[in-house]
Amino acid sequence: MSPEFLPGNRVLLLENGAQFFPALLAAIESATREIALETYIFADDATGRRIVAALAAAARRGVTVRVLVDGFGARDFQQGLGLELVASGAEVEVYRAEVARLKLRRHRLRRLHRKLAVIDGRSAFVGGINIIDDDDAILRGSRFDYAIEVSGPLVGVIHASMRHLWRLMGWAKLRRRPPSPPVTPAAGEAPAGTMAAAFLVRDNLRHRRDIEEAYLAAIAGARAEVLLATAYFLPGRRFRHALLDAAARGVAVTIVLQGRVEYALQHYATQALYGNLLAGGVRIFEYHAGFLHAKVAVVDGCWATVGSSNIDPFSLLLAREANVAVRDAGFATQLRTSLQRALDNGTTEIALDDLKRRSLPARVLRWAAYGLVRLLLGITRYGGRDYRE
Repeated sequence: MSPEFLPGNRVLLLENGAQFFPALLAAIESATREIALETYIFADDATGRRIVAALAAAARRGVTVRVLVDGFGARDFQQGLGLELVASGAEVEVYRAEVARLKLRRHRLRRLHRKLAVIDGRSAFVGGINIIDDDDAILRGSRFDYAIEVSGPLVGVIHASMRHLWRLMGWAKLRRRPPSPPVTPAAGEAPAGTMAAAFLVRDNLRHRRDIEEAYLAAIAGARAEVLLATAYFLPGRRFRHALLDAAARGVAVTIVLQGRVEYALQHYATQALYGNLLAGGVRIFEYHAGFLHAKVAVVDGCWATVGSSNIDPFSLLLAREANVAVRDAGFATQLRTSLQRALDNGTTEIALDDLKRRSLPARVLRWAAYGLVRLLLGITRYGGRDYRE
């Protein structure tokens, strides 16, 4: 399904929690009618407690507050910070609260990975930043990530998507059709800027591949440059071929990936793909200055996307995700400039000769990891031929 680009939007780029959390807090504190928030992780740390305090204060002054978290990413929220919200009058729901460890049942792998907020129907936040402190003591570094603040007609589309999922949650809980949440006047539908933007979601019904197809269309139309940064990168055959085809026709294709090991299986499986991509003219950089959590791309300096979706089976085939695509040279240039700073100051380029010098055990490890990932996809019956060939 082709995304619908709506004109008249204002989209502000927010880099890392240092810019995102103050903007989100200011919006929450100014709310007069309604706050809707979705997140994968809602941590009980300094950042999480600040956000909860602001949400609780809003609920106590009569604002309708609805918070939806994932049952795995925020599995302690309902019995922790969530209790404070409920006590203040806010509504809290958990997406797939049942978490079965060590079981690969398909429905349990479908998570809520979206990071969204809508305030009074006038402004929306979309991106990859969870409600969690920027600095990660375990990974010994700060998270490098992006979000955007949107005002204009696209806010109504984002709000409708959140309202729909909230209603589905109530339906599943009550086993009957619940009443729809009251509609906040759509102040966001009035033009607020000059940018054309589209809201992209991935779910398991009508929008299974919308985000992936938007990427593929942008890459297929690229004439000069594709710059992509993602925390987790394990694309299927179509996506890999799209990147290689672009490089073959002279497009400068650059991928920025996580250089630190967080999940060993996925990290080494990703590295198994390096050789083919590098041989085809794709440049690969690994980010080491912190923990790369970004999920963004810029194509030809005029198309850009920011959101929650990585380029891996979890995001493209399993989780509920949300991105915004923007057609605007000014916004794309701003995002590209930010990514270029990261390239210049925090990355190491991977060379094909370096791969060839790896020992046989190191190469076997990476291909074994890739083979195991494909096997797991087969066991769970996800991925189809795109991942199993």
